[in-house]
Amino acid sequence: MIKNKSKINAAKEAIKLVKNGMVVGLGTGSTAKIAIDLLAEKLSNEFKIRGMATSIATEEQAKNLGIELVEIDKYETIDIAIDGADEVSPDKNLIKGLGGALLREKKVEIKAKKLIIIVDETKMVEVLGKGPLPVEVSIENYEITEIMIKKLGCELELRIEKDNEPFITDNGNYIFHLKFKDGITDPNSLNKSLLSIENVKDTGLFLNMATKIIVGNEKNIQIIE
Repeated sequence: MIKNKSKINAAKEAIKLVKNGMVVGLGTGSTAKIAIDLLAEKLSNEFKIRGMATSIATEEQAKNLGIELVEIDKYETIDIAIDGADEVSPDKNLIKGLGGALLREKKVEIKAKKLIIIVDETKMVEVLGKGPLPVEVSIENYEITEIMIKKLGCELELRIEKDNEPFITDNGNYIFHLKFKDGITDPNSLNKSLLSIENVKDTGLFLNMATKIIVGNEKNIQIIE
């Protein structure tokens, strides 16, 4: 329950930044879900927003709450995006995508004039790569892609569902979870190397994108800018 209270505190602070008439990138995952619920509660004649969803699950949530949605390609820029993260480093770099929506998340959030990240304290790390790094890859020739990625010095696993079938993303791809023994010491170089591999669609490294990190705890919040 403490963790949930921390997420609520972070989400409450984030939605203060959303103003009437804005186009808002709506994130995916448990913390983003809270923010979307809170935004929906604010809807009125004086407060209307349009949302750009980062996943099918978020799209369904927003529709059910009465938030007007716009297609992902409708705007080149949007006012703000609010989302969670799996890991946040002191320089505001992120690992995202363990929920399985990283490609669409990045497509939306790269458009945002402001990307607000909401997390609880457990997501803060000194060096990225404490946990797995998700990488979205084409299903076609994924075994060859696996061999190429392993050459970068990591262990990896294909994300598998409870039914023992591979997880398939909203975009019809697979996800590898990469594990680096000593963490990710040079995220920019790694990101560039991964993206140069054929059939890698995108990585869970969200670098130099976050405007503000709101870290919730049980009683209040901390802001990193």
